[in-house]
Amino acid sequence: MTDTIEAKNLEAKNLEAKDLEAKTSNMETSSALPPEETERLGGEIVSALKTVFDPEIPADIYELGLIYKVDIKDDRSVKIDMTLTAPGCPVAGEMPGWVQNAVAGVAGVREVNVNMVFDPPWDQSRMSEIARVALDWY
Repeated sequence: MTDTIEAKNLEAKNLEAKDLEAKTSNMETSSALPPEETERLGGEIVSALKTVFDPEIPADIYELGLIYKVDIKDDRSVKIDMTLTAPGCPVAGEMPGWVQNAVAGVAGVREVNVNMVFDPPWDQSRMSEIARVALDWY
């Protein structure tokens, strides 16, 4: 069993390295910030989002595909559109606050607004390969 867990962890790390370049693919910027600053903020925002977990699923919300859009504005405010795995999720009222707090901790972010959206509805196709490996959902 330990070998299986270690193999899964290694595979997840390999997938994470492969996905590193694409980690800001769902980010939009309407910003006049220098590209390197936008890239830094984007990377740190993704890292912050990866610290937020759905308590019912052992994977972070970014890898689960719950983050639909991240928009970094000129004034360093950040607007996030996110969803839940199901509208009746028990933490529906709390999770946007968790996301807001995580992203607000990124150096240089001035304000964070989190919008809950349900269109399009979430489905398993939105999960990254990392989440699929972690959950054994191939």
